[in-house]
Amino acid sequence: MAAMIRVGIDVGGTFTHAVAIDSGTMQLAGSVKVPTTHSAKEGVALGIIEALKKLLGEASISPDRVGFIAHSTTQATNALLEGDVAPVGIISMGSGFNAGIARGASRLGKIELAPDKYLPTFHEFIDTSKPITGEKVIAAIDRLLQQGAKAIAVSEAFGVDDSKNEEFAVAIVRERNIPATAGHEVSQLYGYRVRTRTAVINASMLPKMIESADMTESSVRGAGITAAVMIMRSDGGVMDIEAMRKRPILTMLSGPAAGVAAAMMFLRISDGIFLEVGGTSTDISAISNGRAKIKSAEIGGHRVYMRTLDVRTVGVAGGSLPRIKNGKLFDIGPRSAHIAGLHYSSFEEPLTNPTVKLIKPMADDPDDYVMIEDSGSARKQCVTPTCASNLLGLVPEGNCAVGNKASVEAAFKAFSQKLSNQPTEAAEEMLRMAAKKCIPVVQALIRDHKLDAELVNLIGGGGGAAAIVPFVAKEMGLQFQIADHADVISAIGVALALIRETVERQVVNPTDDDILRIRQEAYAAVEKMGAEPASIEVHIEIDTRTNVVRATAVGATSMTGDTDVKQASSPEERIELVAGSMRVDKDQIKLDVNGKFFQVYSADRVEDKFLGLLKHHLRSLRILDHTGAIRLQFKNAAFKECTVDTADRTINALIEEHSEWGDAGKVIPDMVLLAGAKIVDLSGLLDSHQVVALARAEMENVPRDAQIVAIARLN
Repeated sequence: MAAMIRVGIDVGGTFTHAVAIDSGTMQLAGSVKVPTTHSAKEGVALGIIEALKKLLGEASISPDRVGFIAHSTTQATNALLEGDVAPVGIISMGSGFNAGIARGASRLGKIELAPDKYLPTFHEFIDTSKPITGEKVIAAIDRLLQQGAKAIAVSEAFGVDDSKNEEFAVAIVRERNIPATAGHEVSQLYGYRVRTRTAVINASMLPKMIESADMTESSVRGAGITAAVMIMRSDGGVMDIEAMRKRPILTMLSGPAAGVAAAMMFLRISDGIFLEVGGTSTDISAISNGRAKIKSAEIGGHRVYMRTLDVRTVGVAGGSLPRIKNGKLFDIGPRSAHIAGLHYSSFEEPLTNPTVKLIKPMADDPDDYVMIEDSGSARKQCVTPTCASNLLGLVPEGNCAVGNKASVEAAFKAFSQKLSNQPTEAAEEMLRMAAKKCIPVVQALIRDHKLDAELVNLIGGGGGAAAIVPFVAKEMGLQFQIADHADVISAIGVALALIRETVERQVVNPTDDDILRIRQEAYAAVEKMGAEPASIEVHIEIDTRTNVVRATAVGATSMTGDTDVKQASSPEERIELVAGSMRVDKDQIKLDVNGKFFQVYSADRVEDKFLGLLKHHLRSLRILDHTGAIRLQFKNAAFKECTVDTADRTINALIEEHSEWGDAGKVIPDMVLLAGAKIVDLSGLLDSHQVVALARAEMENVPRDAQIVAIARLN
């Protein structure tokens, strides 16, 4: 029987890409692209539908073989940037002393979404000192509709403690077929104004997003596909379409998130900086120990209660145009060939008599951007970082950016004459200038997320990856790789993304029971959306400054696991991989644990400190999975093997042996468990009781005879 297929559809600014992944081999089974339908009456949903039909036809995939389908969407992001949202009526509620505060805090007026783009809101207040009635709610709804509201947000002060009034009011709104959001549905955190703002922005997206979701789901069903339709979230996971209908705000910025998901799931990157290089801009993000780094989101400069990948955008990419002043190259970008309506010399036939002309790509731009024109015809081209990389031989064989060398040489000959240097010098200068725009962002991500620079590799995705990443790596002295199928890497990420949910609660001095309850809520949410229970992993974070306990659950559908994929490397190749990762000789590598699911390799090293006056002895670890991919890496760590029955004692012993004492008291090491086929991340917890309690919960379904490896990360 043929293996089932995972379909991923990524909606980009110019094209919508669709891919099919064979779940048996995890290999690409087909890919297509269609223009993104921003201006269509149906919005980007039309492009999603067209891409799906084209993919099934060209790859000869029967609809009954599709077991998973997911797509990213730019609709939420575009709606906010363009102000294309529904006016929202706010039903605010509060009682007693809090009534006056709630009334004032929930008057949001016009919310700025982007420069010169605003969301209008209207306001009604209901005092809940006495039980609210349906008549009061209906009267408030009618007044809001008369003012122009097209969606409703219901928010009560301390509604996270008792949501019955919000539930009562929002049910009445929905009975009238009016899109609505309740504050407790988008966040369980205190902070009434921020929670209300989040609910309002979410409600403003509902009319268009629900229409788009309904259209997409109807088309998927019409194509004969019965699998649940999943939507990419801004934090790198997916949620089902029912969850999206309630919280479309979670799909903001899901485009960049898709590429990061591919880096983790398809490329198996555990630690690195991912650069997704398009034609105009480059999105840069960080991955540490198999998890993408996250930040709190802002809209129009205002906080909202949602979390997104920490993606930072640089205005330089594969299609950026060089700029010349006084015969010298002084900048590259931000305008690109796409904006200027020019063709890359890489992908054209050579010009007969190429000459350089300076142009304005847009009416308000300076006239110092470079165009290459043929003096004997109307043909026009440009030189870009992609062209420079082709000239210098930096584009890997088989990469989508491989171009016409003769055309590139002709264009760069004219370009370099304008600069009074050689073609290769001009190409290197272009790439060095482009790299310098990316390097500060890479350095900032390493610094801000406290990544170990020794472990960081650069990973390039996107059609322009070969134009930017090799030179950034060269300038920084880092290792790099260009992803296979780089041009469709985001669509691959959508196809392979894990189901994800985050639950946040504010709890002062949380007990083990508090933590386990929040964990179970996150676990149940992803299980309900179709994650296989055995695959679900929950990571707990405790922020002592804000008293927030955050549980992030991720789980795979039954098709995501790759336990049937054959071993991808020999023992010798694994040692070579580990040695290269650690930057040590192969004879220093030891295989300490050779398990069914994971292998633990180590090397003892010495690091100089204080100008060589002190020696710091380290034991570096690399954890490889059964396919030969590095899943975890530690610059310095200690580990012990144990069983499920002895795990409590082993964890406690490791913690006690490697805890440190400082001004804030006892600080325990971050702990990780290899439990059967699962990686259990127990970092971020405050004491050994919490670590052991969560470890027990994670091992409930692990076979008693399974191999357990407890790892403590050391300084």
